[in-house]
Amino acid sequence: MLAWMCVLIAVNQLGFGAVIPVLPLYAKSFDVSQTAIGATVAVYGVARVFLGLPTGKVADVLGRRAALAVGGGVTVLGNLWCAGAETYVELLMARLIAGAGAGVVLTAGLIVLADIASPTTRGRTLAIYQGVFLFAVGIGPFPGGFLAERFGLEAPFLVYAIMGAAVTAVAWFGVAETRGVGGTPASPEAVPLRDQVRVLLGNIGFRLVCFIGLAGALARTGGLFSIVPILGRERLGLSATEIGFGFALGSVVGLLVTYPAGYMADRFGRKAVIVPATVLIGVSMVAFSVAGDYAWFLGACVIWGVAITASGAAPAAYAADAAPHGMNAAAMGSYRMLSDVGYVVGPILLGWLGDAGGLETPLWAAAGSLFLMAGLFGVFASETVRKTP
Repeated sequence: MLAWMCVLIAVNQLGFGAVIPVLPLYAKSFDVSQTAIGATVAVYGVARVFLGLPTGKVADVLGRRAALAVGGGVTVLGNLWCAGAETYVELLMARLIAGAGAGVVLTAGLIVLADIASPTTRGRTLAIYQGVFLFAVGIGPFPGGFLAERFGLEAPFLVYAIMGAAVTAVAWFGVAETRGVGGTPASPEAVPLRDQVRVLLGNIGFRLVCFIGLAGALARTGGLFSIVPILGRERLGLSATEIGFGFALGSVVGLLVTYPAGYMADRFGRKAVIVPATVLIGVSMVAFSVAGDYAWFLGACVIWGVAITASGAAPAAYAADAAPHGMNAAAMGSYRMLSDVGYVVGPILLGWLGDAGGLETPLWAAAGSLFLMAGLFGVFASETVRKTP
């Protein structure tokens, strides 16, 4: 199951990664502001915010496999429209649909892994999955930038649509149903979804880990996806291929710490990984803001890749740990929904800061939010895994 889920998420996120260095440039071709460019990233997360809990409900009622397949199909439709958009408004609407499909796939994938992993191996299980996820996202910009330069800015979106079709096939024919596995009841209607969410949000650690996810999404979508490509193009004169190579380099280096980070989260506790990794993501934002040449830019990409990969599994494992018996779908749906708020707010807020104060200001703001959340989580969140001596 873990192998099939890794195949599925690799295919899905390779397509997503291919559009990262291209989207700001594609949006800019419609002659819009930095804030409007940020909106093309943010709108991708709007549907994800509102579909987190409904995806959990669908996964409980119709099954995990059905939710994954539906998400893959919607991804295809959204990205085909992105490739054919003739106006900025069309691009926004198409990104909204594409984001809906991606949100369903990501949430359902986490639910499947919460079903099959025990607390003692959850960190490593999610580390493998998140490592594949982040590697695919990170390596995708390199072929995406190449495709854009050779075949036009629309080409990566067409590739993403093809990847979405592959995800649908893998989900339907390769992934077994996990509803009811590992003590998760097949008929959770006995506990209404609203009551499950209320129980989860009563846990301060669960709330704080969701805000950790929100701050990370804000830095990723508002900083790395929206600001950094423009900064690389305008300040350093980098091409889409060079920007994509930097992101891919960070992903490759970060892959080396994936499993060790998951092992540490299982052996020494989730907080031992979450807090330093969150701080290091903030450091990468500062490094991008002061990059004066391509070597600096590559160094910031490496710091980012190591930090975001190290932090990939532990927060999701912490959220799954907090789920009472039979509430895996509600827990992971809520975690995705609340953390994805950063996906919506980040590009618009940091894009506005970029318009008002220059391209360094939003990166400093993202770093500040990460440092703050790391401190709050370190002080107030309870550890969910007993440390192994």
